[in-house]
Amino acid sequence: MQITVETAKSAGFCFGVDRAVKLVYEALAQGKRVATLGPIIHNDAVVSDLLQRGARIVSSPKELEPGETLVIRSHGVGKAVYDALEEMGNPVIDATCPFVARIHKIVAEQSAQGKEILIAGDAKHPEVQGIVGHCTEKYTVFSDENELKCCIGRTFGNSQKKLAIVAQTTYNKILWGECIKALPTVHPDIMVFDTICNATAARQTDADVLSRHSDLMIVAGGKHSSNTVKLYDVCRRNCPTWHIAESQELRELVPELQQAAREIVARKTAEGDTPHLHIGITAGASTPAHIIKEVQSIMSGIFDTDTTIPESEDFRIAFEEELDKTFTKKIRTGDRVVGIVASISGNNEVMVDVGAKQTGYITLSELTNDTSKKPADLVKVGDELDLVVIKVNDAEGTVMLSKRRVDELVGFENILKAKESEEVLEGTVQSVVKGGLVVSCNGARVFIPASHSGLGRDADLSVLVKQNVQFVIIDVNEQRRRAVGSIRQVQKAQRDAAKAKFWETAEVGKVYTGEVKSLTSYGAFVDLGGVDGMVHVSELSWSRIHQPSDVVAVGDTLEVYIKALNPETGRISLGHRRPEDNPWAKFVANYSVGQVVEATIVSITSFGAFARIADNIDGLIHISQLDVKRVSDVKDAVALGDVVTAKITDINEEQQRISLSIRAVLEENAPAEDAEEVVYSDEAAAETADAE
Repeated sequence: MQITVETAKSAGFCFGVDRAVKLVYEALAQGKRVATLGPIIHNDAVVSDLLQRGARIVSSPKELEPGETLVIRSHGVGKAVYDALEEMGNPVIDATCPFVARIHKIVAEQSAQGKEILIAGDAKHPEVQGIVGHCTEKYTVFSDENELKCCIGRTFGNSQKKLAIVAQTTYNKILWGECIKALPTVHPDIMVFDTICNATAARQTDADVLSRHSDLMIVAGGKHSSNTVKLYDVCRRNCPTWHIAESQELRELVPELQQAAREIVARKTAEGDTPHLHIGITAGASTPAHIIKEVQSIMSGIFDTDTTIPESEDFRIAFEEELDKTFTKKIRTGDRVVGIVASISGNNEVMVDVGAKQTGYITLSELTNDTSKKPADLVKVGDELDLVVIKVNDAEGTVMLSKRRVDELVGFENILKAKESEEVLEGTVQSVVKGGLVVSCNGARVFIPASHSGLGRDADLSVLVKQNVQFVIIDVNEQRRRAVGSIRQVQKAQRDAAKAKFWETAEVGKVYTGEVKSLTSYGAFVDLGGVDGMVHVSELSWSRIHQPSDVVAVGDTLEVYIKALNPETGRISLGHRRPEDNPWAKFVANYSVGQVVEATIVSITSFGAFARIADNIDGLIHISQLDVKRVSDVKDAVALGDVVTAKITDINEEQQRISLSIRAVLEENAPAEDAEEVVYSDEAAAETADAE
């Protein structure tokens, strides 16, 4: 049997992408610090290599470091980004593809003329987002001719506004032609600019031609590359097509490709054609040449060395027998069948081969209960699925199937087993319903009453939607196939286990890192891992605080240690203040009697003033020590906030009291004859001591 492997002439890097990648490599070679605004190319291998060489990827100019060079990729950006970069002053290398830059100029000029801009393309694609950023008038992005017709009808049906129409450079050439046909045949208020890149158009045309005379196609390129996805769409219309990002993916597809080849050759043999297998290869604009060569090599190797495709008369007879079985196989509603995924149609449907003359279909609603999922998220071509027949239409040659219902049956069987064994199950919360939640678990639906949700009374149950939760089954109605579960019981069991583990190892002095769960007027309760301990307000800070909320909040993380614990009552007393942070200990270590310090007046009394020497350390300046002259009223000598120079005259470590003297400093610095002696009675001194 003859096998031909052919690669499209226009496969691989386009001018714009090649230019952008080279500009980044050149900048790195020159020793520049380089960041690209998004991945420079939709190819993981190239991006990874650039990152290893020192390039960074940023999502916004705000993430740039001072002096860092920003490379604008070939997709281009909106005017606002250019304005931001100019204001920041960072060096810029503009690698916008010239074809894209042309579109920017067109929409800017047409907007300036008051025209509404219609853009054919993907609204989420960075190139389209960049184009939108140059529109100063109203704009609309449409994906196909139907959306375009809606735009035209809305615009001319209401305001008679003038239009300018452009296309994303990688927009599908065939769809563009259909869009042009959808426009009014004669209308002076519509200007059409064909902005599809010539290279893109040529690549799509070559892929279309190649796929029409190929038996199967391989499209190489990034899974998120717009032009590669469009190549895939073009090719799969004509023959079985596989989209791969890297050549290594082909090795995983060997059995699937070989099976496809067998079926193709068998069909040709049965039809009396020459069993010639023609394999086509194309690649997106972001696919390096070496990946294309690797794909060529691997494809040749697969069929040259690994595949034996029978061509004998015996094989032809066997094939015909299998074909007869297919057309005589009967399928009835309610039958359980096995189907192989043949194709995935957009976001709504999966086509499967059930080994009968009918073509099998599974709608999204019969594929899963999860409305956030798409078919491609759940199955892939070649998957073998257990299905149930829900409708047969012999006239149209179709059979409607359900995977969801089979999953529910199997899932409910597992639910029954889980209830008997008290197994903890895991599922995803699908929705909030009256009285509770609905959780999907392996295809089965389980109701969780609000009282068993694990949340407090009157809590907002919607916070659990789309969250994975653990639960146990507490009730089952087998006839109605309904199950009730409890998240709360699992949480309680986990807390009990955590408590038991805690008390096994807990001891005075042991250090924990916990989360503040609640606050009271007298302290904070901290979760130590299923067990709460209390930090008294006096243990939260060395500073004087009025209430715990002055220094901590619910949700904060604290490092604490056990001061005391009572396993019988379950009470745990925690400490948070560290001895090494004690302000008094720091003061004693750094200050001594006779030392002159700068202090700030923080409090005034009738017998003197308190002055702050260090954090949370105050000393008393007795009224007799405020000046060398007699002071009758403390306020005559100092005021709150004054910074004074004083000498430490006494440190009482036991009572943690400090005496200061401004007078002593003044006397040391003044001539002896200028000093005026002030005598205070023993009675006044005694009153002062009592006040302290």
